[in-house]
Amino acid sequence: MEATGRRLISLVFDHRARPVLARVVEPLAAAVAVDPMAFTALGLLSGLSAAVAAAFGAWWLALVLWLGGRVLDAFDGAVARSHGTASDRGGYLDFCADMLVYNAIPIGIGFGRDDTTVWIVIAVLLGSFAINSTSLSHLAAVLEKRGRGAGSTGERTAVTMPRGLVEGLETIVFFSLALAFSSQVEWIFGVMAAAVLAGALFRMAHGAQVLK
Repeated sequence: MEATGRRLISLVFDHRARPVLARVVEPLAAAVAVDPMAFTALGLLSGLSAAVAAAFGAWWLALVLWLGGRVLDAFDGAVARSHGTASDRGGYLDFCADMLVYNAIPIGIGFGRDDTTVWIVIAVLLGSFAINSTSLSHLAAVLEKRGRGAGSTGERTAVTMPRGLVEGLETIVFFSLALAFSSQVEWIFGVMAAAVLAGALFRMAHGAQVLK
């Protein structure tokens, strides 16, 4: 199972896109003299506003706000690194803001569709998020404890982030599709939930091996 998981996870686009994104964002971030927490706060506000817009059925406005929030989110860490102000506090608050938005968007879509089947799929999706977060957070904590964290792997995140099948870029794609094609959200979120759960299971298998 672990070998299969590694082959599938190698296909994930997020970790491949990050170096490309860094080359685009970092030169711009170096020229920005703004507290990076401002980008975190604005990204959170934009993401939560997207959820509210979705709840009222303003799907295209929600899509614009969602994507705008993700652009803002790309800058907080880059600005902090460019100006030497990166901190554990900033990384922690950025992660919490992301989780708030990732949970708010499906709930907003649920209110916008107001359909029993949609709510069931959203419940499964949010459950998959909880399982995924558990498989990620404890493994990351133990790896950091053992000196095998972000500092040793070269990751730019505050702590190591063992990969799954659905990460930042994949979440952007799935949520964007759900907002653009809200009438098909059951299928979009169903596929997303299955991928999130599969990634969590593969990560658990990997964690069981590396923590022996």
